[in-house]
Amino acid sequence: MAATLLPLGSEALLLYDISLGYEVSLLILVATIGNTLGSIVNYFLGLKGVDFLISKKHTKEKQLKDARKIFKKYGAFSLLLSWVPIIGDPITFIAGVLKYDIKKFILIVFLAKGARYVVVSLFI
Repeated sequence: MAATLLPLGSEALLLYDISLGYEVSLLILVATIGNTLGSIVNYFLGLKGVDFLISKKHTKEKQLKDARKIFKKYGAFSLLLSWVPIIGDPITFIAGVLKYDIKKFILIVFLAKGARYVVVSLFI
């Protein structure tokens, strides 16, 4: 749930579990998988919510076309920021809205979030 648009954090729990002596590599793997699954939820919310956004006039097809063009060019780089609090979750949502390639999405988000947990684990 921490990787969805809900405001929950996972880093503190990871550090706590590490301090209890659990296997660090397994904790990092589980946290990364869980956080990546949350981002996939955001992706599918965006993917399925795009018609709603257009129907409620929150966005226009031209805006989406322009955004797709930009995201096609910079999408991978922006997804590397999927781990960043506040901006990361909306980026994963937008990737779904713009129908970014799901295989690339999963790989990039998994690597970015995994790197975050590796860095966080070094603080204990």
